[in-house]
Amino acid sequence: MKHISAVGLSLCLTLSSFLAHADNERATASEAVAMVQKVIASIKASGREKTFAEINDVNGARFRDRDLYVTINDFTGKNLAHGANPRMQGKNLIDLRDVDGKYFVRERLERAMSAGKGWQDYKFVNPVTKQIENKAMYFEKYEDFVINCGIYK
Repeated sequence: MKHISAVGLSLCLTLSSFLAHADNERATASEAVAMVQKVIASIKASGREKTFAEINDVNGARFRDRDLYVTINDFTGKNLAHGANPRMQGKNLIDLRDVDGKYFVRERLERAMSAGKGWQDYKFVNPVTKQIENKAMYFEKYEDFVINCGIYK
């Protein structure tokens, strides 16, 4: 019985350690905001073309961190940069809906134009887990586009 309890305890500790590590692998809200600020700083220093190209490089490390990546849309919904999915780059995403039917790009752009920045909740595929998960997207209007970076919950 002592052996079974020790094995059980060991499994519980291992699982607990794994779950704690898994939580650390997810980006935080403050990291998403910081990533948007990093993009703005890069645009100011290097220009939008160079910054957008770096974001569009899905293997690049500068604008990627775990499940954190950047997207940029103009006010019509056209994707100007997408750090996780090259198939989205250059496409108009205004009518994109999540699994619940929410027009999340449309909603985000409307909110960015009225409030300038904020957070939005919807569901989207996590590029790390490949699962549909709840996502909170931070967005900020800058010049003639909206910079987005979100976290998975």
